[in-house]
Amino acid sequence: MRAFGYTVARDPAGAVRTATNTPNATYVAGGTDLLNLMRDGAEAHDHLIDVNRLNLASITACSGTLRIGAAARMRQVAEHAGVREEFPVLSEALLASASPQVRNMASIGGNLLQRTRCGYFRDAGSACNKRVPGSGCPAITGQNRSHAVLGGSDHCIATHPSDLAVALTALEATVHLLGPGGERAVPIADFYLLPGSTPDQETAMRPGELITRVDVPRTDLAGRSRYLKLRDRATFEFAVVSVAAALRTRGGVVRDVRLAFGGVGTRPWRDTRAEAALRGRPLTPQAIQEAGRLLVADAKPYEGNAFKVELVQRALVSILGELGGLR
Repeated sequence: MRAFGYTVARDPAGAVRTATNTPNATYVAGGTDLLNLMRDGAEAHDHLIDVNRLNLASITACSGTLRIGAAARMRQVAEHAGVREEFPVLSEALLASASPQVRNMASIGGNLLQRTRCGYFRDAGSACNKRVPGSGCPAITGQNRSHAVLGGSDHCIATHPSDLAVALTALEATVHLLGPGGERAVPIADFYLLPGSTPDQETAMRPGELITRVDVPRTDLAGRSRYLKLRDRATFEFAVVSVAAALRTRGGVVRDVRLAFGGVGTRPWRDTRAEAALRGRPLTPQAIQEAGRLLVADAKPYEGNAFKVELVQRALVSILGELGGLR
């Protein structure tokens, strides 16, 4: 019988030491995704390091920054008064995620590290380059309705499932890590990797590293933000298309804008070209439509997901129209 180990971590440095010195170990907090992956055979680990007792669950508004501990629960962050007031897109993205039961359990760090819901990845009997490098990507010619039209490669077209990651991308958050080499901070724009020829490498994290917190800049722009999620059912469903938008206008002219998208990219997708097309111009339906065309200019749709090209543009029109008072 396969031996299995379990350690309750008492401090972050100790957790990292255990992860570094224990073969095939991984961290667990809420476990809402990890345990399903292990049960389904999509991941296999010999040792779990429980990080729930680490002092990493605080939500603190510092000068110019909101600091969210990696062990904070999704519900705790979504319902935090400061988050709802100053970062509505974060609260809305979290409340649009999963179910109330999962939000009570799942941690912020775990949410950012959840794996794709691609059926081929989750089925241990199917080929999948994410799970077994070099085995192929059957989604390209198979069932691909939920897959990406942006950022894919010949090796993988799976989307990232996190709503929160999309919102954090729009707000230019920073992910803080602790590893064997000490602490480091990674802008969320650099945290998630494109699949390229190595889709099994999903983030910039190094072996043994632990997410300790996420920092979000406190800006006027963040306070004028919303999250729109289009999905097949009202709850416990992943985005077909989603948009996180932050908009600041003056006299009807766009002074600043941030846009990030889910359900369409192999990572939380931000296109600065679309933002640049809006910035400094009157916010009109025509300007939004032009930004949408730029967003999908490099899209590569497949038989099952071609509808996303138009749907994401319509979602952009809807959310910017609402934020800009055009509706």
